[in-house]
Amino acid sequence: MIWNALLLSLKEIRRNLLRSFLTILGVVIGVGAVITMVTLGNGATRAIADQIESLGSNMLILRPGQRFGAGRDSAAAAPLKLADARAVAEQITALDAVVPSVTHAAVVVRFAANWSTTVVGATPAYLRARKWPLTQGRLYSDAEDRAGKALCVVGETVRRELFGRENPIGGAIRIRGFSCEVIGLLAAKGQAAMGMDQDDVVLMPLHTVQRRLIGNQDVAAILLAVSPGASIDHAKAAVERLMRERRRIGEGENDDFNVLDTRQIADALSSTTRVMTMLLSAVAAVSLLVGGIGIMNIMLVSVTERTREIGIRLAIGALEHEVLLQFLIEAVVLSALGGLTGIALAAIGSAWAATAMHIPFLFDLQINLLAFAFSAAIGVLFGYFPARRAARLDPIEALRHE
Repeated sequence: MIWNALLLSLKEIRRNLLRSFLTILGVVIGVGAVITMVTLGNGATRAIADQIESLGSNMLILRPGQRFGAGRDSAAAAPLKLADARAVAEQITALDAVVPSVTHAAVVVRFAANWSTTVVGATPAYLRARKWPLTQGRLYSDAEDRAGKALCVVGETVRRELFGRENPIGGAIRIRGFSCEVIGLLAAKGQAAMGMDQDDVVLMPLHTVQRRLIGNQDVAAILLAVSPGASIDHAKAAVERLMRERRRIGEGENDDFNVLDTRQIADALSSTTRVMTMLLSAVAAVSLLVGGIGIMNIMLVSVTERTREIGIRLAIGALEHEVLLQFLIEAVVLSALGGLTGIALAAIGSAWAATAMHIPFLFDLQINLLAFAFSAAIGVLFGYFPARRAARLDPIEALRHE
């Protein structure tokens, strides 16, 4: 009986192809939008996690001022010094690397080409802390850092913009009036969590940047790589205690520095992405309700059009539940076809959008099955009333209907 009802439903849908397509369009859009939003949201969350991880595993970042919550303003907080980095390295054994660093925006020039980039001044342990390998050349030494040598290691973006297809090793670039020899090329890392290009960077000895670009001995941040197996939370607490002591912060006073855990950054960004994904998916799900209303409307029209047919079926012995089942299956088939079409379009659209947005495409079987089940449930919910109306028609009155 169910098989016959299914065949009759498909026959009726085929007889009115354009009307059936317009009927399920709302379901197609709703299912496709929900799946696309969730898929892209999952891909963005994964991309953020990967990009935060690229900063370096077990990483803490010590900065002056408060970045989150109440506290002293960053501009009013005393800057960090090299002595702070040395004290942290000497007194906290759980750290594998302590890297003082500064950043400075600058224009780098080579012949007629120029490029605005970020210059990072750091000690040689910077690449080890961030687990960032070189593809060519070498890194400057501690002795070259202390001497303030004009040496630099360039990122892939800077290499492409200034050197093109040439080998950058041994070449020279100018930064604010002084020449810098390129001795190394960083491996490509791609975009960071906030959309910044990690490869758009020039790495130089810390003392060189302080003396020639910044003009002071301040340190913008200290990168702290926690030793494998050591507790990040314990290391963070130890750094905070030491810095409160060195900066003479009394009991009950707010810190004028902040120790950021890269895990916290990843969690915060991932939570924001998940919330936005849920909000957009909820808005997209409204289309499913609109599609369900469209199905109910067309099914009511279909009942009216086929009143005489229904009367004949009832007159020759069809039972009410058989008529109810036929129209209910027809509504479910319409919504299920809309769901399947929406899933197919969402898969194509999500793959294209993920490629365009440079995020991974993560096929989520659970959300696809859930969206399909929800679309079928829409057919049952909004198809029941028209089917019930058809099943309760008076056979005599239905036969008289023109």
